[in-house]
Amino acid sequence: MKRKLIILGLGNVLLGDEGFGVHFVRWFEKRHSLPPGVEVVDGGTLGYGLLPVLTECEKAVVIDAIRLDDEPGSVYRFGREEMALYMPPPTSAHEVEFAHVLCQADLMGEEPEVFFLCIVPKSWGNLDLEMTPLMEEKFPLFERLLLEELGRQGIVPEERRHA
Repeated sequence: MKRKLIILGLGNVLLGDEGFGVHFVRWFEKRHSLPPGVEVVDGGTLGYGLLPVLTECEKAVVIDAIRLDDEPGSVYRFGREEMALYMPPPTSAHEVEFAHVLCQADLMGEEPEVFFLCIVPKSWGNLDLEMTPLMEEKFPLFERLLLEELGRQGIVPEERRHA
């Protein structure tokens, strides 16, 4: 039985802002309890290791940094069909491999419905375990956007109580 939906964070946490997707989903998971059939996945830079994750779900919301000629902190939401319009030529291993994973899932007839929530990073490709403050400041906005996306899918996470 396929999971209803995964929230997939992508990025390399060793490269500062490029790790936005992973940092965000970790933060989000601490704040929200998800219903059965909905799962947060730290996809990091797993590449083809994500194939079973994608083929075993009906829908996926992918959180990632996107390198575009736009103001840092700019946010994009698009579907799978639009991905080709917004995705730049591959600049890191996780972009190349994730695009290939989607194509492979499609060839297998197992590609889920995919939505992307992406942010333009302030810093790109710098070896740094910390993101820039601008990216961390965008977490509440991404939280709202993700909750809206989940709501469109009929999914309402419970907020975790913090001590």
